[in-house]
Amino acid sequence: MNLEILATFIAYLFLIVIIAYIASKRLTSSSDFFIGGRNLGAWVAAISSTSTSESGWIILGACGMAYKMGVAAVWFVPGVLAGYVFNWYFLANRLRQATAAAEAITLPDLLAHWFGDPHHRLRITAGVVIFLSMMGYVAAQMTATGKAFDAVFSWPYPVGVIVGAVVIILYTIMGGFRAVAWTDLLQGLLMVFGLVLLPLMALSQIGSIAELCSSLQQLGSELTRLDQGKSGAALFGMVVGLLGIGLGYPGQPQVLVRYMATRDWQSVRRGRVIAITWGLLVYYGAIAVGLCGRALIPEVDDPEYIFPILATQLLHPLFAGMMLAAIMAAIMSTADSQLLVASSAIVHDTYEKLFGKMRQPRQLVLLSRLAVVVLGLLSVIFALTEARVIFWLVLFAWSGLGASFGPVILAALTFKRTNHYGALAGMITGFSVTVIWKLSGLSDRIIYELVPAFLLALLVTVVVSVCSGGRVASRSSS
Repeated sequence: MNLEILATFIAYLFLIVIIAYIASKRLTSSSDFFIGGRNLGAWVAAISSTSTSESGWIILGACGMAYKMGVAAVWFVPGVLAGYVFNWYFLANRLRQATAAAEAITLPDLLAHWFGDPHHRLRITAGVVIFLSMMGYVAAQMTATGKAFDAVFSWPYPVGVIVGAVVIILYTIMGGFRAVAWTDLLQGLLMVFGLVLLPLMALSQIGSIAELCSSLQQLGSELTRLDQGKSGAALFGMVVGLLGIGLGYPGQPQVLVRYMATRDWQSVRRGRVIAITWGLLVYYGAIAVGLCGRALIPEVDDPEYIFPILATQLLHPLFAGMMLAAIMAAIMSTADSQLLVASSAIVHDTYEKLFGKMRQPRQLVLLSRLAVVVLGLLSVIFALTEARVIFWLVLFAWSGLGASFGPVILAALTFKRTNHYGALAGMITGFSVTVIWKLSGLSDRIIYELVPAFLLALLVTVVVSVCSGGRVASRSSS
């Protein structure tokens, strides 16, 4: 084990804990724990929303996908950038205004306010979807920690999972949403640094872009083709599936809560530019890492290890330690937010709203922290199983959330006749189609499950709303 790499990494973790400690001093209520006083500025809102949406899959999963697929992996980039543009230009300010007016601190709160929810059907359905999806999502982040420590320090996979989980859970329970947002800013900037520096260093070893293309061509002509050697239905399914990843952005609670917590319109306007610039650098950097890694190291046991392998082989130990920190940053910036969203579904949406259990602010904060710990431990248990393919595990959870909430939010903001029944039917359809499509193998044979799930959920939301009277319920908070 290289002590310089370890020392750099430990220093980074220590800095994260200090930030969480400072944030904890401003924590006074469960609302503050989950939404941080609605006071995020442009940089914090932009970077925390983008970094939390990308997670360990961008540094490990996406790099591994580019390593395996070649240049065809680039098809996912336009889709995710379109998701960024839609969220920031269409959703962000609308959600900020709507949640402030409703005094909502969670997505189920907002849905109940929009459509009315006297029997808590929307809140229960939303809570179940969030809980199930977030468990898979957080487990994927814990999986990524295990792979990162294995690749860099040669620690056993279970040890890496447990160490990463302890750090993530610790700073999340300390400072709540504010700690998560502040640390996500630091972690997002570190992710950009890693995904810009490493491909440049790798390309300098190869020589030039022309030599990179030549090396990939020798390894297999499909690596240099946008169609990956596919044609007809197979090509259509691959391209539409990768582009369709962007459909998930409007329905991710861990991302939407950043818009809900943004300070004002000016912060939203400035945040747009920051977020999209960040996305361009990170996405194309991840693809470059995968392609350069394939040229330099043609054979690896697991393509999702290529980022840490390149970092340890090409960089000075000080910078290699920073690259491991970048991996952990990608993981932490998502896992912490997901733990908060999942715990809010239990403490705020179930304990407080559904069962009407109102307690003192300090007691609710304590319950929220306990929920984070329990959910984190459940995710660790799942991560210690053999389901260790980060990219596809993340996409499955991403699909479940995106197809359940995205169509309902889109319909609510664009179709005035959307009502309680349509929203409920849309959520159930989106999640059900995602699960059925994935488990039946149609995702591999035809197209990525989010595309049909999203479109069907949107159709069902509109049709059921119209057929059930098309009158939106009272917009008063439930």
